[in-house]
Amino acid sequence: MAGGLGSRLYPASLAVSKQLLAVYDKPMIYYPLSVLMDIGVTDIMIIVNAGDADKFNALFGNGERLGINIRYAVEDHPKGIANAFIIASDFIDDDTVALILGDNIYCDTGIIIRAVDKFESGALVFGVTVYNPDEYGVAEVSEDGRVLSIEEKPTSPKSNIAVTGLYVYDSDVVAIAEGLKPSARGELEITDVNMEYVRRGNIILANLGDEVPWFDAGTAQSMMRAGHAVADREKQTGRKIGCPEEIALECGYISLDQMRQQLESMPESDYKAYLTRIVAVQAG
Repeated sequence: MAGGLGSRLYPASLAVSKQLLAVYDKPMIYYPLSVLMDIGVTDIMIIVNAGDADKFNALFGNGERLGINIRYAVEDHPKGIANAFIIASDFIDDDTVALILGDNIYCDTGIIIRAVDKFESGALVFGVTVYNPDEYGVAEVSEDGRVLSIEEKPTSPKSNIAVTGLYVYDSDVVAIAEGLKPSARGELEITDVNMEYVRRGNIILANLGDEVPWFDAGTAQSMMRAGHAVADREKQTGRKIGCPEEIALECGYISLDQMRQQLESMPESDYKAYLTRIVAVQAG
């Protein structure tokens, strides 16, 4: 989901989609795209604003260089996160689907991958511990781990577990989204989708706790914090976060020879130097 007005980042987002702005050394959208690739999603639709499709296409094309398939769809004006499932209904068909927001950054995907591997049906959402739950969708979870409720920006939060911008659903989500009524702010709310799965008793929350740094990089302050966190973690681990070429190579979406060919057309940069080292390690 890479549409929206980006109003919280005005005027930085005035002439360019916020998802194309840099977070540390990469466009913001590299991070959520990398998460999808990491959990095994290779058929991807990027939903963009009218006028932005050509810019995203210039960045990724049809996904061939990453060994994945990318399509683009235009949202004329923001109608809420859940509208993504209506826009992409033919694309989803009867498949399981993952939705990730284009401004969400996860600095580790280990817990996410394990949770997705176990997913069978219903809904899977991911929670993090926050100090300001009133600014997010908040999950109320029982002692045995059942999701009891999810409330959007509550004045009296029932927990400090915020639901992040990565969601996995079975194909029922399309019909659920189509049956939603707009909220008071005129949008189809993702929380209403999740609450339908709560009512069905078929939703799982994988709690990332405070172990996985996560950022909603939709404001200047959070985007700056995300950039610092990414830089610090990359320095500590020696591994890049949100590097789709590296994930494509590790997951077998592309071969070493294909990666070498891409390196030939890349300008000299720290990014190219990093990928060159990755290729050398992979080649043994």
